[in-house]
Parts: sequence; structure tokens; C-alpha cells
Amino acid sequence: MRSLPSILVAAALLFAGCSRHERPAAPVPAAVNARTARVESAALPLTQTLTATVRPLERATLAARVMGSVTAADFTVGQTVKTGDFLLTLTAAEVPARLAQARAALAQAEREAARESALVKQNATAADSALAAEDRRRIAAAAVTEAEALLAYTRVTAPFAGTITQKSVNSGDLATPGTPLLVLEATDRLRAEVQVPETFSTLPLGTAIFVELAPGTAPVSANLVEFSAAADPSTRTRLAKLALPATSAARSGQFIRVLWPVGETTSRLIPSSALTHLGQMERVFVVGADNRAVLRLVKSGATCADRVEILAGLDDGERVVVAPPASLREGQTLAIIP
Repeated sequence: MRSLPSILVAAALLFAGCSRHERPAAPVPAAVNARTARVESAALPLTQTLTATVRPLERATLAARVMGSVTAADFTVGQTVKTGDFLLTLTAAEVPARLAQARAALAQAEREAARESALVKQNATAADSALAAEDRRRIAAAAVTEAEALLAYTRVTAPFAGTITQKSVNSGDLATPGTPLLVLEATDRLRAEVQVPETFSTLPLGTAIFVELAPGTAPVSANLVEFSAAADPSTRTRLAKLALPATSAARSGQFIRVLWPVGETTSRLIPSSALTHLGQMERVFVVGADNRAVLRLVKSGATCADRVEILAGLDDGERVVVAPPASLREGQTLAIIP
């Protein structure tokens, strides 16, 4: 039987032999292509959120101009119409009769004027008689024009392209002059009407102001087209109107938020695409030593166009990774794309 010292020596030699076998080295992660941007301090506008209402530039309440019974009122609320589209007819039997009477009177006045003119050329009547006949002809012609206008009032058409937002009558109703028939609103040019506190400074017309059409959506730029110089004594506000872009999805009557500029402040800004979220944490990847990615927790502030304000976590001049890929991990080497 072997002695205990011999067994210990053999075990030590066996352990030493095993320890000489090295484990394979872990593969080095490949460099990740990345675009970077520097943290810059820039002037960021300070804004005050105000509530505004979207209104159409063109809005018309069409009313009856003659008395008559409504017929052919087949339009519906929400219907889109073009300029000149037929909407309804007002039936008034006396209007065509008045036109026929005026045309008959005009024909008679034209014959009398022609006869008096011929007699004047033959020296058979005084010139004053021809002038009086000509005056009667012009009066009769004016009466025909008036009757034709009244007849045109019985046919209601769209004065501009838009959408019908209100229908006040139906076929068979009796309409008197001034009776509202329908409301038509244009949809191609919308305005945001906002009441601005009188303490805010006056902005020049044409100033670009950001508006939020819905919570959580990116602001869109609108142009200041009207700004009242007088304040409402009851609300101490001034009315301002902003022209919304034609591509916006705003609707008439919609409530939106206007980010009214009230000053400027200096802030650190980075591209919005450099900021990522993990739960409630906001993160960016910073280019560290040897071009290695360093994960940094930050706190963001306001968003201005395609840039976001960084309140804490970054210093001026540092480089952040723009639109970092989901596979990027801290410590990976970055291949900087110019």
C-alpha cells in the first residue's frame, strides 16, 4: 500500500498538469459603425403654453334673400362641395312673373324710344320727347336686371369650396329673407385663434410659432398672420391668429396648444435621436476613451425641432452617438462615421 506522502505528491503533479491547459480567449466584439454629434450650448426659446381654437379662414352662413319654399335641399352635413355647386332652390312664383312683366315693359319702352328717335330725325317731334323715351327704356332695363337678380337668389350655390358644417332647413320649409339655410366652411386654409395675455411682448407678423395639434405629437410650425394691438378690457388679452400648414391634420373647432415664445435661455442640446429610453430612465451613449461606448443616464428638458435639451448628465463638447443601434453595449468600440 502506498504511503500518504506518495499520494499527496501524485495529486500535486496531476493538478499542476491540468493547470497548464489555458482556456480559449473570449472573442473581441466587432466595432459598431456610429454617427456622432457634439453636445452644444445654444439659445433655446422659452415658451408659455396657451390654448387656441382652430377656425377656417373662410366661413359663410348662407341665408335666404327672397321669400320662398325650400326645395331640393338634398345636401348633408359633412358633405364636401366645390365652388358653384348647387345646394337648394327657393320656389317663389311671383319672382318669375315679375321678371316677365319687366321684360314686357322693356320691350314696349324700346319700341317707344326707337319711334321717338326716328321722329326726331324727321323733325316731327321735339328732342325732349326722344330723351324722355330713352329714360323710360333705361328704367325698364334696370327693372329687368333687378328681376333677374331676384330670380338668381332662388337658386343657392356654394360660394367657395369647402365642407357643409350645419344644415338649418329641409325641403318644404318656408324661408324668409334672412333665414339661415346652411353653414359652409373652407378646409384648405385654417387658422389658430389664441388669446395672448397683454403682458406678453408684441411679435412681428410672420414669426414662426410652434403648435401642438394633439398631446404627445411633435409640434408643427405656424406663422403669425394677425395680432391685435388692442386688448380686451374684460379678459386683458389680445387676439392673435396663426396660419396652420396645409398638411396639418387640424379640424375646425379643434382645441390645440400654442407654444408662445416669451424669451430665451441657454441650454445644452443634442439630436433627439441620440436619446433613448429604458422604462423611466433616459440614456445616451457617449464616446469615451479609445472610441469606446459609455452609457450615461441623463435628464431631458424641452424639445426644439429635431433637438432636445439636456438638463443634467452631459458636458459641453462631449460626443454622443446619434440613433444608436439596439445591439450597442457599453464598452464596445465605435467606428466613427464622418
